[in-house]
Amino acid sequence: MKTNFIHTYVSVDCVVFGFDDDQLNILLVQRDVDKTGVKDLKLPGSLIYNEEDVDDAANRVLFELTGIKKMTLRQFRCFASPDRASDPDDMKWLDKAYQPNINRLITVAYLSLCKVDRKLNNISKYKQTEWCPIDRLPQMPFDHNQIVKKSLTEIRAWIERNPAVVFELLPHKFTISQLHKLYEAIYNKNIDIRNFHKKVATMSYVQPLDEKQKDVSHRAARYFKFDKKSYNRLKTSM
Repeated sequence: MKTNFIHTYVSVDCVVFGFDDDQLNILLVQRDVDKTGVKDLKLPGSLIYNEEDVDDAANRVLFELTGIKKMTLRQFRCFASPDRASDPDDMKWLDKAYQPNINRLITVAYLSLCKVDRKLNNISKYKQTEWCPIDRLPQMPFDHNQIVKKSLTEIRAWIERNPAVVFELLPHKFTISQLHKLYEAIYNKNIDIRNFHKKVATMSYVQPLDEKQKDVSHRAARYFKFDKKSYNRLKTSM
């Protein structure tokens, strides 16, 4: 039986989560703008260079996009459907961006976490980036909407295994209300605030500070911090 080999390329796509006050966001890049001014947004990614390991490619994409050398990064799934790059507009963009003879494009998806308040130094080929709320994502090219959907399942499982991960998305000092809203955003459900306070009370690594909010219209809330040393001691004792 004759085997039909194809020109297969491998890329990486990065789902970068950020949290701002009460909503979960995804960092998107602008691929193009059509004549009507509509943005063509997508996940940041790239074909893998000849000399690169797949993890190196993901780190390169994130560094060029953010200027941050060390970001929390997790490979979570490979997307290899034969028709994932079959849309004529997507193929046209690939030909323009990379000029390859591609029969199939396989992508390795990565999950990353970034504090929204960090200043990003974008030196990538995508000159415009924006944080987009997870519940208002546009229809994106290829299978990027599906990748984001799968990444939500992955981040929930990741937090269950390693609760410290969630604090990568919060400011260095935060309120219990912010932590509560972050959990609600990640799990996409309402969480009873009284039960949540009980849950936080069991987290010895969430420690109160002698500082409260200032210049707020409501009652000032106390700030807390994540104590990594306490968390590591707890992990080693389990």
